[in-house]
Formats: sequence, structure tokens, C-alpha cells
Amino acid sequence: MANAIYPLWLESLLQAGASSALTGTVMATLVDLADYTYSAAHEFIDDVPAAARVASEALGSKTYAAGVFDAADTTFSAVTGDPCEALVVWIDTGVGGTSRLVAYYDSGVTGLPVTPNGGDVTVVWNASGILKI
Repeated sequence: MANAIYPLWLESLLQAGASSALTGTVMATLVDLADYTYSAAHEFIDDVPAAARVASEALGSKTYAAGVFDAADTTFSAVTGDPCEALVVWIDTGVGGTSRLVAYYDSGVTGLPVTPNGGDVTVVWNASGILKI
């Protein structure tokens, strides 16, 4: 699979749907691909099995300019568990069944893949931003 923006998030964004704006709490989750396979039909974080979610962190210092969404590089603290080959960006509503999946990355992300060893894992976002609409 290549990097992708989840189509159902784009659909919700275009319709100004609930929990589609990137202005709230935006999370990044390290994902084990032995337990998760990307699907364009996935819509909410509940579609990513709990066994596949290795660590999550909120994105900080978010910016929005010229259709580009960006944030500070993300550090996941004291990560343990399965190897992580991908990253999922999602909007946290506090409820898994309404927390929208935004983007999926399995290539071109500095810091991935990684085998957790109890230390911190830093993900360096692309210099041109996390995503562009």
C-alpha cells in the first residue's frame, strides 16, 4: 500500500461533517501492519484493530497554510510492543466510533519502520507538510 488520505474523511470534509476539521485534537498512531491492512472503506479509528495500535500521540504546533496541514515532529514516549511499519493520522473525539481517520503513511516517513525497545520514537514529518488538499 502507498500513502493515502482516507476517502471517507475527504467526503466528510467536503460536506462539513462532524469531526472532520483538523482544528481539534489530531492524533498520530504507530501501526503494526501484521495486524492492520489499509482500506479505503475505513472511516474511524475503531476500524484499526486495537492490537495494531502500538502508540498514539497528539500532534502539536499545528499549522494550516495554502491548503497544507502540518505540525511539529511527533515524539512517542517509551514505546514498547510490536514493530511499527505505518502511521495513521486521525481526529480524536473521545469516542473511537466517531474519531475520523484522516491519512495513512507507510513510506517516506523518517523514523519508520521501527522496532520499539522501550525508548522514544520520533517521527519527522515531511518538510512540505503532513498533507495537502
